[in-house]
Amino acid sequence: MTSLYDFQATMLDGQVVPLSRWRGQVALVVNTASRCGFTPQYQGLEALYQRFAASGFVVLGFPCNQFGAQEPGSSEEIRTFCDTRYSVSFPMFARVEVNGTNAHPLFDYLTRQRRGLLGTRRIKWNFTKFLIGRDGVPVARYAPSCKPEKLEKAVYRLL
Repeated sequence: MTSLYDFQATMLDGQVVPLSRWRGQVALVVNTASRCGFTPQYQGLEALYQRFAASGFVVLGFPCNQFGAQEPGSSEEIRTFCDTRYSVSFPMFARVEVNGTNAHPLFDYLTRQRRGLLGTRRIKWNFTKFLIGRDGVPVARYAPSCKPEKLEKAVYRLL
């Protein structure tokens, strides 16, 4: 696989979609969780999405339950949480694994392209972010502690 656009994923409503649907856009791929100390970042992710969506930017949220069992809900529960607590309007996908043998192929690709601290591929926690250029190739990886508002300049440069 050579870009984001070579993958497909299941939306929260169960629909399988090719990620090529967002071809030509700058994307921020984030593994999310509803019961995490970083969960309030949904607000910043939504603000970033709203600010730049018209210019060709999308946030793609992938719930994950691999870290402290902080995303145990069903797809419907995740959707309800995101809607009612944070008014999330960016695309959200069904829960995935991001590490290990059952990792979603997209996250296997992303972690091969953009390693974390000390060169590790392993995602350390929820809300790890991958910034993807318009060509579908990852350009940066950000730690969970990096707030979405800190990414504005990087997103703007890619747009």
